[in-house]
Amino acid sequence: MNVIDMRSDTITHPTDEMRRAMADAEVGDDVYGEDPSINMLEQRAADLLGKEAGLLTASGTMSNLVAALTYCHRGDEIIMGDQAHMFWNESAGVSALAGAQVRLVPNDEQGRIDPQDLTAAIRPRGNVHMPPTTMVCLENTHNRCSGAALTPQDTKRVADIAHEDGASVHMDGARIFNAAVALEVPPSELVKDVDDISFCLSKALSCPVGSVLCGSEEFIGEARRWRKMIGGGMRQAGVLASAGLVALDTMIERLADDHANARRLASIEGLNVDPDSIQTNIVIFEIDPSVGSAPEVLAALSEAGVKVTPSRAQTLRMVTHRHIGSAEVDEALSRVGNVVAEMRKANAS
Repeated sequence: MNVIDMRSDTITHPTDEMRRAMADAEVGDDVYGEDPSINMLEQRAADLLGKEAGLLTASGTMSNLVAALTYCHRGDEIIMGDQAHMFWNESAGVSALAGAQVRLVPNDEQGRIDPQDLTAAIRPRGNVHMPPTTMVCLENTHNRCSGAALTPQDTKRVADIAHEDGASVHMDGARIFNAAVALEVPPSELVKDVDDISFCLSKALSCPVGSVLCGSEEFIGEARRWRKMIGGGMRQAGVLASAGLVALDTMIERLADDHANARRLASIEGLNVDPDSIQTNIVIFEIDPSVGSAPEVLAALSEAGVKVTPSRAQTLRMVTHRHIGSAEVDEALSRVGNVVAEMRKANAS
């Protein structure tokens, strides 16, 4: 039985074109700034996002951490949404390594931060009793909010408030190109009001490794020093950057297929989700109590050859990607539907 793996778009493999580019990549020592493939990728990414410069990092987590290290001093405060990936899934790096305190404000179902909540959370500067707010973080698309996409207007409302109070705005844009495709907006338009943006090459863009952090020349210059400090100088990493160049040329437009497949998944009886809420490639289902608990459903689906991930206490997440086509969606719908029906029947008897 073939396994249908929808745990994440991180499981995607590089394309044949990427593998050829990696084999033929022109390389040099990136710590000296001499890797031509990396230099090309960093500038291509920056241009695509309307920023001055870019920096290749090992992962999105590293990009987010480097941004925090660049903006914050020890004892500063970072504001982010209470469902932020940086809070839930990055091992408290900004606290442990940047020495910054995290303050959470609510995310709504679309991953947005209410401007009034942000205004109330920002600390006044110059008060010795309080940490200064030096960084505000947004996420687009929003992982824990079913891949919801922030519009340019959503971002501007938050950025204007942060900037008025002297805080920098970092965008965790791991899947920013999914947002651009879903909203039919150039990616540069989505990030024009933030100070910097990180995006992942290794998720839906199908590269084996990497993230790119983009911002001003000054910001990237300082970020490069922090990347070196935490062990991110990767030497002849042009073999990785070459895959990223292929991805930026060939993998963005096809994301619309992943979004369409995700919407098709939102029709499984017993796993509840509003189909109209699915904008990109992430579907988070609420499990009907009559079916069972999340661990029970997870185990049963695994037995049926469908890999998914738990999200919260009674939810499951499915993520579409380039290895999940129409045939895989049809098969997943059949297998999951059978599992749910059998579990309901067993629990009712």
